[in-house]
Amino acid sequence: MSELALLIEAEELEKALGQANLLILDTSSRDNYLRHHIPGALHISPAELQRGEKPAVGKIPRSEKLREVFSRVGLQENSHVVVYDDEGGGWAGRLIWTLDAIGHHNYSYLNGGLHAWLAGGHATDSGEQTTQPSEIDIHIDSSPIAEMDGFVHLLGNSQLAIWDARSPEEYRGEKVLAARGGHIPGAVNLDWLELIDKDRDYRLKDLQQLRDRLTELGITPDHMVITHCQTHHRSGLSYLLMKILGFPHIKGYDGSWGEWGNHDDTPIATGDQP
Repeated sequence: MSELALLIEAEELEKALGQANLLILDTSSRDNYLRHHIPGALHISPAELQRGEKPAVGKIPRSEKLREVFSRVGLQENSHVVVYDDEGGGWAGRLIWTLDAIGHHNYSYLNGGLHAWLAGGHATDSGEQTTQPSEIDIHIDSSPIAEMDGFVHLLGNSQLAIWDARSPEEYRGEKVLAARGGHIPGAVNLDWLELIDKDRDYRLKDLQQLRDRLTELGITPDHMVITHCQTHHRSGLSYLLMKILGFPHIKGYDGSWGEWGNHDDTPIATGDQP
């Protein structure tokens, strides 16, 4: 099939429909998927991308579960995966992070997802779509996964940047969704919603403007950047954006605030300052 970039528009995907090895994965709500989806798209429920065990419900599922999910949708070694969702890229980004974690790096993100596809008047299917399951071995690569024990002692290191993609109220500690509220010391806050242009059918905002904003915050390609939210769902989009911008050293902290904020002795800061 012709080469698809990491970030693609609906018109590009429409031209590629039906090409060999193209696997389109929809991480929208099940209701939205059944109502209307891109022709040929297979559904992965957002819940299938998280382990679901309290307190850190966002941890990556175990390899056996991932094998079951990706076999069901027919993932093969030579598949070019196109991912999208119905919310602006959080779950799609989480899926791309998961693909990185199983060593599958051949993928694209549909800019704007379902919103952009529908707004462009492109054809849709409805109902359940299935395919022949694949035989695939799943081995989790820890490279894109940040573990609390692996970086808690690096806080304050000038080579480390932490991107908190939660709301400002969560970051400051005013809205508490764990035993303790606040943020990881040194983390900077840029709400994932600030990346999405709702006036352009939920596409990403201008990439250069987003790069400039990250630079202002000290999130630059020369750092190791760890991104997180409450469950590494919203930060799926921040992870994806950094991939699109070409950041070479990024990790998603899947434990996120669900783990950090429920731990007894993790350091915590509050207020607006990192």
